[in-house]
Amino acid sequence: MTIPWLSVLWLVPIAGAVLVILLPAALPRLAKWTGLLVSLAVLAVAVVITVGYDSTATGQPYQFVESHSWIPAFGAGYTLGVDGIAVVLVLLTAVLVPLLILAGWTDGGDRSRGVHAYVALTLTVESMVLISLVSLDILLFYVFFEAMLIPMYFLIGGFGTGAGRSRAALKFLLYNLFGGLIMLAAVIGVYVVTAQHGSGTFDFRAVVAAFGPGSAVDPGVLKALFLGFMFAFAIKAPLWPLHRWLPDAAVEATPASAVLMMAVMDKVGTFGMLRYCLQLFPEASAYFRPAIVVLAVIGVVYGALVAIGQTDIMRLIAYTSISHFGFIILGIFVMTSQGQSGSALYMVNHGLSTAAVFLIAGFLISRRGTRAIADYAGSVRLAMVDATNQLMGLASATAAQLGSR
Repeated sequence: MTIPWLSVLWLVPIAGAVLVILLPAALPRLAKWTGLLVSLAVLAVAVVITVGYDSTATGQPYQFVESHSWIPAFGAGYTLGVDGIAVVLVLLTAVLVPLLILAGWTDGGDRSRGVHAYVALTLTVESMVLISLVSLDILLFYVFFEAMLIPMYFLIGGFGTGAGRSRAALKFLLYNLFGGLIMLAAVIGVYVVTAQHGSGTFDFRAVVAAFGPGSAVDPGVLKALFLGFMFAFAIKAPLWPLHRWLPDAAVEATPASAVLMMAVMDKVGTFGMLRYCLQLFPEASAYFRPAIVVLAVIGVVYGALVAIGQTDIMRLIAYTSISHFGFIILGIFVMTSQGQSGSALYMVNHGLSTAAVFLIAGFLISRRGTRAIADYAGSVRLAMVDATNQLMGLASATAAQLGSR
């Protein structure tokens, strides 16, 4: 019997979230440990998929494929599969979430079931990101692409540390819902167009074949559909000038939730550009490439310049991430194998580095009680002195112990 690894991959965290919620309210520590163990189980499944993925296989762009009927009347199916880029991002997500649960060990507040809700929401975001990465059905992808906004909204608005967390959460939700609404029109358009030129379907592979070179579909229609997908992905990524929701959300959320949003969830936007924009609409992507490259370059420069003038350490990191996303999108729309491979590598590097920087900043803020960069003047010198004193103390204790022998 073949194990449906991709279904296991996303069902384990959502089942874990339900289990955490059902735990007694008087056992917050058990909820944390349960969430951590579930996330480690997801990591184990991701490792199995990564090891089992054959990167040398020719003629098989998608592996671990699962296909079942979902809504046959609309040509929608429960179809999963991974390619090389999806495998990398699946592993990145599975690696980061256990670290974020550990980093947010004290998050969740002191209200009843606050810890349970916090851990369950984190696992829910992980589950929805994972199925978005492995989905090969456009409608299925869209459902979870939008659904992941709900748990993230509550993580920002319900568990954020800033005074403006409710406003930041609402801004995050409205921006992304608006992008999703435009994308929904494009998703419906894909079905209508495929129905006009054969049988209506949401199967990604069938749509790629229908919209490929030599397609009878009007190029103007394909450009309009491309813009619908691209608009939603550009907000999620985010691409300048659709970035305005990110700094507020990153600042008001807890450091662990900010990393979950920027290093994990936002990668679905750049992944969508690689998989859906370029593969479904290659000619439209080439047509709009100059404009997108210009916006990406503006985002790189804008994010860096605005970051220089920040006095809040968390806002500084948020604006540098906007600059990083500009580099990623630039590599994608260079439309060369080297550029796209570099973008995939950049997504991994950005995920790991952003996690490290945000969590270190969160640690400093928890110790000092302030986000103002000026308040940390001399911190490096003090850290060096403290480390030196500890090393000298350790050396003295070791020498004394050896002398006593």
